[in-house]
Amino acid sequence: MAFMNETLASRLRLKAAELGFTMLGIVAAAPAQRLDAYLRWVARGMYGAMGYMARPDRVQRRQDLQVILPDARSLICVGLPYFTRRLPTAVGLPTAVAHDPARGRIANYAWGADYHDVMTPRLQELAAWLVEATGAPARQRVYVDTGAILERDHAETAALGFTGKNTMLIHPRRGSWFFLGEILTTVRMEHGGTQRGHGEARREEAMPGCGSCQRCLTACPTNAFPEPYVLDARRCISYLTIELKEWIPRDLRPLMGNWIYGCDICQDVCPFNRFAQPTGEMAFYPEAWRLDSGAEHTPPHFWDAAAPPLLDILQMDEAAFTRRFAHTPIKRIRRERLLRNACVAAGNWGSATAVPVLISLLQDPSPLLRGHAAWALRQIGTEAAQTAVAHAATCETDPHAHAEMTQPPIFNR
Repeated sequence: MAFMNETLASRLRLKAAELGFTMLGIVAAAPAQRLDAYLRWVARGMYGAMGYMARPDRVQRRQDLQVILPDARSLICVGLPYFTRRLPTAVGLPTAVAHDPARGRIANYAWGADYHDVMTPRLQELAAWLVEATGAPARQRVYVDTGAILERDHAETAALGFTGKNTMLIHPRRGSWFFLGEILTTVRMEHGGTQRGHGEARREEAMPGCGSCQRCLTACPTNAFPEPYVLDARRCISYLTIELKEWIPRDLRPLMGNWIYGCDICQDVCPFNRFAQPTGEMAFYPEAWRLDSGAEHTPPHFWDAAAPPLLDILQMDEAAFTRRFAHTPIKRIRRERLLRNACVAAGNWGSATAVPVLISLLQDPSPLLRGHAAWALRQIGTEAAQTAVAHAATCETDPHAHAEMTQPPIFNR
């Protein structure tokens, strides 16, 4: 029986590789090793507005996978790299995109297609193949960042990487630029951490760790890591720009720089990510990039998918937003939140160039946008900006937006 299970696992890895999953591990459908750390994190309220992380029914599912799928025997964890290219950072050059305050930075994982749309059908196909290969009835659940599963913890048990001090799962030879997906199944398989990449033999490896390195902790501009291996989501730029649906705390806005969707800082500085190679999954590249594989002598507009000009974002109506982001992860936060984030970035930019478009947003139907636009204008502080905000305050009916128009600015430039 063990031989048959091992043969099935080997065939499963080959099928997964055919579907593009370069990493795969199989573990028992047992509680996550760091379940206690998750429960402490919830008890400290570090999930912020992500109430689903603390809902009793979701906590119960994370504690016991059998609640999700009775008689579950195995959890199959897969990884799919998404790293494409690094933004130019040479300060003073026209192509210093990463540090150009006139641009809004987008996290690398969102430059191309939505990973849910890419991975979910493939995982479903892999799950269907598993049922067919066993020739016996089986019940299964497929997840791509959607279920109440502590996926990084389970993936670490499956030897897909180790947990870094920034709470990311890090593979010693691929870094942390990869998505995770899972198949929870009633099929009993040979368990144990395994790793596989294209052209690699199966191998067991002892995982390294972060050692004394603290680059990610010290690089975080909002101090989102109160201690190693603990992330306070309430201070994380990714949380603030994606998960938070309401007002971004005023004291954190000046610390957010020009990030408008997610943040890559703690990954950018990680030494293990120097080993990351560009993914072979073309869906994760912006469409325009597929026509130019060169890494040098690219025009500035080449980078617009990764760091679009703020003025372009701030002038988007609903139709323009849908046209541009319909097939990317950015669609989930919708126009209102993306422009809210762009307002914060424009305030940190501090250029009078943004004043006219920000003034126009003072008339937007969304109080959230009106208030953040007012904050940005007060940060810029030109006479035209201050006059426009003062006039808008006289007819503003929303108390939160009105407060943004009358409270003093907070500078951190």
